[in-house]
Amino acid sequence: MIDDGVEPGFGAGFGVICCFLTGEDEFSSFSHDAPREPNRRRAPPLSHPVATTGDAPTPAGAGVLTPAVRQDGPVTLPPYPVPPLDTARRLEWAHLPPWLRDEIEARCGAPVLGAESIEAGFTPGMATVLTCADGSRHFVKAASHRAQRTFAASYVVEVRHLRTLPPSAPAPALLWVLEDPDWIAFSTTHVDATPVERPWRRVDLEACLDALATIAETFTPAPRTMDLPTFVSETAAWPQAWQGLTPPTHPERRDEAVELARRGAELLTGETLVHGDVRADNVLLLDDGRAWLCDWNWPATGPAWIDSMMLLASAHGDGVDVEEVMASRPLLREAPSEAVDSLLALMAGYFLRAGCGSVPPNSPHVRDHQYWTGTVCWLWLAERRRW
Repeated sequence: MIDDGVEPGFGAGFGVICCFLTGEDEFSSFSHDAPREPNRRRAPPLSHPVATTGDAPTPAGAGVLTPAVRQDGPVTLPPYPVPPLDTARRLEWAHLPPWLRDEIEARCGAPVLGAESIEAGFTPGMATVLTCADGSRHFVKAASHRAQRTFAASYVVEVRHLRTLPPSAPAPALLWVLEDPDWIAFSTTHVDATPVERPWRRVDLEACLDALATIAETFTPAPRTMDLPTFVSETAAWPQAWQGLTPPTHPERRDEAVELARRGAELLTGETLVHGDVRADNVLLLDDGRAWLCDWNWPATGPAWIDSMMLLASAHGDGVDVEEVMASRPLLREAPSEAVDSLLALMAGYFLRAGCGSVPPNSPHVRDHQYWTGTVCWLWLAERRRW
């Protein structure tokens, strides 16, 4: 379990929610020349409520989201506040020790001539496409167990899951792993692919939903060899995120949302393989129109529809008519309405809470991403329940 730097007791969770956040010491030794923003806690804008039900006031949002909290008329959500494909402050190929670069070159089969860092995502481990002298290209991740212990541990977990992920899954395959007491590095299938553009395009969204439908159909029940936790167990602490937190609109509905979140324990059970962290920067769009899912750090078992619904939250924030999308897809039409609302209540509380945290120097955009996502989930929940 990885601490997210938000509050004690909120360590369980998926992907960007909990793969944070460590101090500057976990990255600074490899990025002396990289620009950094100060580790600051943002004051809430005047139009944002401040939580007062806990022991101390808690800021309930980031300044970029001020337009989303109007309560005297229609709510207008601002555009996704994170710059496209430029969110990570990553370890780079040149930062690796020479012996590790030599080992990686040996695995690649030819000297490395070029290294292109993948700047999407929110974590600082190396994620690089290497171009070798023989023309081959290789996608490689690496992290230091000593200087980046949280992220190295996350890579160890990802490798463990990739080793047991069935080959038929729409995902890159694990090719090789290098690990010693100081470092972990591994490679997965490199494909010519394009990233998802924001705001979401319907064709890209449909490709992602097709991939998730394939997973739901193929991996229900989830393979026993993966030995997965349940989505319910992984999110058991999430309802606590609402403690002391006032939502950005409809504050009188907070208690109803808390109860909905708590009901997730009964409503969000299932046997399907769940990716758990499907978002735009974890998707590869292949030339043939298919989508692959990467970053398998947080798989679990849960409802067949839950990955698709978590993905639709960001599409809703980008202006997609997600209720129409749900009606057009059999997997989502079958999702119980109360269970969907429970998921949105869980996500809204957790992301709103996480978005109030201090901004880590190695991931300057993560809090904006989190608070925007929490606001989107809350507003969608309010629409669905006609608040």
